[in-house]
Amino acid sequence: MASTIKDIARVAGVSTATVSRVLNHLGGYNEDTEKKVMAVAKALGYRKNENARSLVQKSSKTIGVIMPEVTTAFYGDIIKGIEDVAYEYGYSVILTHAGSQGSRIQESMNLMGERRVDGLIIVSVELHEPAMESLLSLDVPYILISTKTKREDAPYIKVDDERAAYTAVKYLIDHHHRTIGMAGANPEDPIAGAPRINGYIQALLDHGIKVDLNLIKAGDFSFESGKQAMQAFLEDQAKITAVFCASDEAALGIISACFERQISVPEDLTVVGYDNSKVSSMSIPPLTTVAQPLYEMGKAGCSKLMDAIIHHTSIESQVIAHELVVRQSVKKLS
Repeated sequence: MASTIKDIARVAGVSTATVSRVLNHLGGYNEDTEKKVMAVAKALGYRKNENARSLVQKSSKTIGVIMPEVTTAFYGDIIKGIEDVAYEYGYSVILTHAGSQGSRIQESMNLMGERRVDGLIIVSVELHEPAMESLLSLDVPYILISTKTKREDAPYIKVDDERAAYTAVKYLIDHHHRTIGMAGANPEDPIAGAPRINGYIQALLDHGIKVDLNLIKAGDFSFESGKQAMQAFLEDQAKITAVFCASDEAALGIISACFERQISVPEDLTVVGYDNSKVSSMSIPPLTTVAQPLYEMGKAGCSKLMDAIIHHTSIESQVIAHELVVRQSVKKLS
């Protein structure tokens, strides 16, 4: 038969209230009492009934994560960062997918309400006003990762995608590339697509390079969209010397299409990616890419959320610094 708080109190010679305070780290007892209670609890094999405790406290000890339909490996490191922090606090994590372009966001919100999550993290999903109203109606702390909304009070963690894309294209220009294509971004995506395209365009304009919209091949950040972009460049007979890709997977699609056609990277075509996901260092050649600290973003987002849940603090937004990771996929032109 499982031991109870009353059993611990009887053996330790203290009140049940003192045992409860010790086990829940509420203070109001001395060090000797704490050691005695914990030793007796261990000896009796006591285990907290977290389910019963959560009902009393109206807490599920669960963090909800809503993310888009997964078509790339982008999310793995973010989720690992979230889970590592949540588990340190004794919280579970439940994931749900909001579908392509957030088509199932309402269903995801409803699920989180039914599961009585204590906090919510939304990754890379654009939230329109109805979704924001549903989110606020849950009345739990929340934070956005790699996305933001028009509401200034909605806390987020993300990289400045426009500046990061600018950095990558400027690096290509500094290596004497003048005819630079772009691949893999969805121009209708205001979170990651449009800002990265804008950064690409602005870098060209600031360096006196004419913008040719035919050199921008849209996509969904996937490997396949990179392959399709390279096919389109070839069909157009585009005289590009470099391609800036909106994701590492799109960049690998470009490299794969080049391999199939015996186009050497970087000797014949320079390629730069975005994200610094694990695949970027595994490609041949290893990929020069813009680094988003994905794992750190997940950890930071969950840490802020846990502080809000436990200490009732407000969550401050944070812009995370990007970095260009230089590998072997770029050739400097003479």
